[in-house]
Amino acid sequence: MVRPPSQDRIRRHWDRQSVGYDRKMDSAERMFGDTRDWVCRQAVGQVLEVAVGTGLNLDRYPAHATLTAMDLSPAMLDHARRHAAELGRAVDLRVGDAQHLEFDDASFDTVVCTFGLCAVPDDEGAVGEMVRVLRPGGLLLLADHVVSTSAPLRMLQAVAEVYSVRFQSEHFRRRPLLHVEAAGLTVERHDRFNRGIIERLAARKPVTPP
Repeated sequence: MVRPPSQDRIRRHWDRQSVGYDRKMDSAERMFGDTRDWVCRQAVGQVLEVAVGTGLNLDRYPAHATLTAMDLSPAMLDHARRHAAELGRAVDLRVGDAQHLEFDDASFDTVVCTFGLCAVPDDEGAVGEMVRVLRPGGLLLLADHVVSTSAPLRMLQAVAEVYSVRFQSEHFRRRPLLHVEAAGLTVERHDRFNRGIIERLAARKPVTPP
């Protein structure tokens, strides 16, 4: 098993990546299709975005949503802060760890994470934290690149992870959906495309514990 890098190393990696990150993401966005819009337009009420990065989702949320967002990388958040200012959008931006969210239980109506869980060392723990801070009846909205439904592509993903997990904590063969289901949430909407590599979901937290 490949050991992921430390949190400090991951933070430094994303601080470096923040320069030119939006430009680098242009080609990937074509693979994602309308996923960012699909996710963000469903957000309501008090919204938390985990791993906000440079703020690529900020202009996609409904005007009535109240936004809080966090990221491990201060440099990424600097870009997100500028982006929010350009949009005239009020966002509470904080440095934090997705595996140990600083918020109280049941603090948000909606929790969002797009293309971020792939780089969190403990993705199951991060999903558990998102569920914890979500209010009963609240909505969890996730999108990520996951293990492909194509055997040849799965082999390529496995080879890529030999480097990416060790040096960047970047995983290509995860399925956050499985953690969401194990946490007892009800998946209301689910989509998977591009040979299964892109997966997005909307899941509801039970009003009463299972």
